[in-house]
Amino acid sequence: MVRHRRDPRGFGRPYRRARGGPSFRAVRRRHARAGRFRGVSAGLSFADVACVRGGRSLFEGLRFALGPGEAALVTGPNGAGKSSLIRIAAGLLPPATGRVAGDGARALLAETAALDPELGLAAAVRFWARIDGHAAAVEAALATVGLEKLAQVPVRLLSTGQRRRAGFARVIASGAPVWLLDEPANGLDAGSVRTLETLIADHRSGGGIALVATHLPIALPHAQEVRL
Repeated sequence: MVRHRRDPRGFGRPYRRARGGPSFRAVRRRHARAGRFRGVSAGLSFADVACVRGGRSLFEGLRFALGPGEAALVTGPNGAGKSSLIRIAAGLLPPATGRVAGDGARALLAETAALDPELGLAAAVRFWARIDGHAAAVEAALATVGLEKLAQVPVRLLSTGQRRRAGFARVIASGAPVWLLDEPANGLDAGSVRTLETLIADHRSGGGIALVATHLPIALPHAQEVRL
């Protein structure tokens, strides 16, 4: 029952930053500004959505709607369907019943960063940013997550946390108003989680939308809660 309420395989050794280096960012750089998505229609809604995987019903009757500046936090035990819900929102998995609607481009942060392990970090992120029409945004996105000094390091040499942040840089560089984040805090230390919270808040303050699925605590003030 769903309750809804407001409120590649790694290669080589991970790259290690120098002792005392920043865990996320040395200097806060706001990637979002008030009204960043002004004039851009953004929205995401689920209407009586059900999900069935492997013949098993994960959830049904799911309803929520998000507008500019809003967020929803998807929680629940392992196997409840959190990742499936994000995939449905991204259009990668059809709902068993119901309807998903929305306006504005969507950017997905999945379990893997989907970055070419043999490319340098900047080149790997730029591959997707170019498809999104925002190739020039890569440098700033890497700086936002504190990875600008690793721009030329092959993705395969990054640590788990660094790869997670690289995936988030790809989302930022996309310029999409709707963020779909699946377990974004995985692999991050406490300081990096706080910065993640700030990035999402900045995105929302600019009129962006965030749908976040997590089993770890993430502060999303005034977010709707979707409990599976």
